[in-house]
Amino acid sequence: MKIANAQLWVHDQDEALAFYTRKLGMEVRVDVTIPEMGFRWLTVGPVGQPDVAIVLMAVPGPPVMDAATNEQVRDLMAKGFAGTVFLATDDCRAAFEELTGRGVEFVEEPGERPYGVDSAFRDPSGNHIRLTEVRHPAVA
Repeated sequence: MKIANAQLWVHDQDEALAFYTRKLGMEVRVDVTIPEMGFRWLTVGPVGQPDVAIVLMAVPGPPVMDAATNEQVRDLMAKGFAGTVFLATDDCRAAFEELTGRGVEFVEEPGERPYGVDSAFRDPSGNHIRLTEVRHPAVA
């Protein structure tokens, strides 16, 4: 087995698509709408890493998710606790400068950690994204 997709809840799939492609430089993998189900399967992924994708999933309403659960998910998203994606880079500070130039707003600037250099930003839906340059991987 291997990981093919990871999912993030998003408020607006078009806004998320623009952020992940235009600001982060990812590519669209799949964008299919099934009108009769009111469902859109939207995935993006890093260029050069075709075997991994992030599903940008709209927070569903009934019957999939009741109103109370929908609100709980949205509250967690607003706090940055509904999902996290970890992005790896060879140079965290250079990637920080590039992404900042594209309009990405960081909540943590690059800083030295025992394992390398680490920073963080959030997507338009509030999802927490870590950008890390690993120099010393954790030892098992």
